[in-house]
Amino acid sequence: MWKNRKHGEESPYIPLGPFKLRLPFIHYKFEWPDYVQGLLLCAVDLAAIPLMIELLGMPFEVALAVVLLNGLLYLTHHLLGDPVVPGWITPAIPLIMAYVSTFPEGEERVHALIAFQLTLGLFSIFLGVTGLAKKVVSFVPPAIKSGVILGAGFAAVISVFQVGGRFESFPWTISIAVGIAFYIIFSQHFNQLKNKSSLWGLIGKLGIFPIIILAVIIAPLFGEAPWPTIEWGLINPDFSTLWSEYTVFGVGFPSAMLFVSALPTVLAAYIVLFGDVLQSKALIEEADDLRRDEKIDYNPNRAHMIFGGRNTIMSILGPDVTMSGPLWAAMQVVVIERFKEGKKAMHSLFGGSGSFRWGTNTGLLLLPIVSLVEPILGIALALTLLIQGYVSVRVGILEARSHRDLGIAGIIGAVLATKGATWGFAVGIILCVLIYGKKFFKGENDKIFTKDLEKDEIKRIS
Repeated sequence: MWKNRKHGEESPYIPLGPFKLRLPFIHYKFEWPDYVQGLLLCAVDLAAIPLMIELLGMPFEVALAVVLLNGLLYLTHHLLGDPVVPGWITPAIPLIMAYVSTFPEGEERVHALIAFQLTLGLFSIFLGVTGLAKKVVSFVPPAIKSGVILGAGFAAVISVFQVGGRFESFPWTISIAVGIAFYIIFSQHFNQLKNKSSLWGLIGKLGIFPIIILAVIIAPLFGEAPWPTIEWGLINPDFSTLWSEYTVFGVGFPSAMLFVSALPTVLAAYIVLFGDVLQSKALIEEADDLRRDEKIDYNPNRAHMIFGGRNTIMSILGPDVTMSGPLWAAMQVVVIERFKEGKKAMHSLFGGSGSFRWGTNTGLLLLPIVSLVEPILGIALALTLLIQGYVSVRVGILEARSHRDLGIAGIIGAVLATKGATWGFAVGIILCVLIYGKKFFKGENDKIFTKDLEKDEIKRIS
C-alpha cells in the first residue's frame, strides 16, 4: 500500500478513532539505514540503567527489564500516527531525580516515583482527550515557548558539564565523539561531501551510529572505560524481581498524600515536556517546507494520549526515572535531516522513525550488542544530551518573534535550567505581564529574523 501514495497525500493508514494505525511493510516502507542505526543506538536507551541503579538501587538485570518494556512502548508512537522518534523527558530527569531523592531509598522512594509517573501520565491523557493540549501549544505566548525550549537545552548541556557530570568522567571521548557527531549531522561541509562520495553518503545516512562505534574504541584507548567483553545469546531481564520489589504488584499502591505532594513537580515537569511537543511540531514543520510529496499530520492531542498512556502503563509495570517523553530530539533531527534529502533517501517519515525504533528493540534483545556498548553508556547519554541541547537552543530562539521575546526567553531559560521549571514558568508569566500587559498572549512581532532578508531585498532592487 505504501507504494500507492500520491504526491501531497498522507501515507496510507487504518483509522482508529483519534489514531492512525500504520504497519511496517504494508503502510510504510521499511528503512534499513534507520533500522541499522537503531541496532546500536539502543545504547542510549540502556543509558537509563545507571540512573535507575543509582536512584532506586535496582540490579542491572531489573533495570534492563524496565528499559525493554519502555522500548516496546516506543513503537506505539509511529504505529498510532505520531510521526516522531519518542524518547525520555530528558531535560526533566534532574528535576525528577531531585524530587524522588527527598524520600528514603527503598519502598517509600519507589512509591514516590510510581505516584509521580502515574499522575503525569493521567494528566497528559486528560489534556489529549479534552483537546486542551492542542490549545496549550497554540496559545502559550511566544516568549514563554521560546524560554521553555531554551531552558531545556541549557539544562541538557549543564547536566553534562556540571561539577561531577559525565564530562569529568569521559572528557576525551565526549570531546572527540561530540565534535565528530556535530560535524556529520549539522555541518554544511559534510553535506557537500555526501553529494560527492557514496562512502560519505553512507556515513551520513547512519547518523550517530558510527560515533557510538568510535566511542567503544576511543574510551578504552584514553583509559576512560574498559574494553567491552562480548557475550553471546539473548538478554536475561529480571521481570520477577521488578514486579515483586519495584511495582504496585509487590510494594502496593502509593498513598493519596504522595499523589498530592507530587503535583507541583508534575506540573513543572510538564512544562519541560511541553517544550518537547513544541520541538516536535517545529522540526516537522521544517521538513514540510522541503518534502511536499508527503503530508505529515502532527497532532499534539494524539501525541499527549500516546505518551500519557506510556507513562501510565510504565508506572504500573516498571516505574522509570527517565519518564516516557514525546521526543528523542537528537534522533528526530537525524531522521528529519535524512527525510529532507528526498523521497529516494526516505520514502516516508513514518518509515524512518518506525524502522529506527524497530532497530532499537532488536538491539535491546541481543546480548552481543548490549555487552558491546555497556562500558560507554554514560558517553551515549552525554552525546544525546548535547545534540538535544543544540537543537533546543536553535528551535527555542526561532520561537521568539521580537527582541523583547528573546530577552524574556533568555531569562526564562536560565532560571529554568538553574532553579527548575516551576520557577522558570513563573518568571516568564511575570515578565510577559510586566512587558506586554494586555498583549500578554499576543506579544509583538518586530520581524527580528527577517530584517537582514529585507535589507538584502532592498539592495537587490536598488
